[in-house]
Amino acid sequence: MQRIYILALIALVAGNCIGQSADSIIQNSVRANSKDWNAAPEYSCFERDRESDGGTKTFEDLMIFGSPYERLIEVNGKRLPSTQQEQERQKLQQTIAERRNESQRERAQRIAKYEKDRKRDRLVMEQLTQGFNFRLVGEQKLDGHDVYVLKATPRPGYRPPNMETQVLKGMEGRLWIDKETYQWVRVEARVIHPVSIEGILARVEPGTEFELEKTPVQDDIWQPSHYAMRAHAKILYMFRHKSQDDETYYQYRKLTPEQALSEKSQ
Repeated sequence: MQRIYILALIALVAGNCIGQSADSIIQNSVRANSKDWNAAPEYSCFERDRESDGGTKTFEDLMIFGSPYERLIEVNGKRLPSTQQEQERQKLQQTIAERRNESQRERAQRIAKYEKDRKRDRLVMEQLTQGFNFRLVGEQKLDGHDVYVLKATPRPGYRPPNMETQVLKGMEGRLWIDKETYQWVRVEARVIHPVSIEGILARVEPGTEFELEKTPVQDDIWQPSHYAMRAHAKILYMFRHKSQDDETYYQYRKLTPEQALSEKSQ
């Protein structure tokens, strides 16, 4: 999963707001989404990635003893040949065995790396809260949810504290928040003017866009259902670089390693 880009999106909604109404909505949404963030490592799911050539690959994203594992199950909407299915099953079985038999130190190091990435991303999100002002611009129905619509604009004078946050100086966004649960139904963000990224001699260009959609998975917990990113940049300020991601997540559930090994992919 593209954690950094997803966090760049969700960070938009935790900023300072214009008006008490917008501020109340945002504060409630921050509390709701903190629960989602904390619960995320408990869930396995399926992930379908759209390739640049239009093809797709589908993975089973499994949480195995504290950190994720990706198991390939489909290519272009078709199940893998039986021989390749068995190879993937054997790789999963080997991973489960290795993680079950690792020492306390090895397990702690593996989980610590995963948690370090999560904590780094969360810290980035918290730092980014200073970069935007919000305004309530309307209410509507979206995907069956009654939502508030908020617009995010760059906060004048914002100074990014690190390299990862610099791109937000040139971004604006729009957020759709469920009126009942204050969950984020949809987030859109785009770069509106070039932003130089110090330290890697790159510049993010207009045309860079992010989208995130979330869905309820259990009780009051929501998780991402779709993420898309189209990036335009100049490397060394001379060479143009374009990339894109389009990922769909579905069938979230909690599995033990034994269930992950025995369950047939959907």
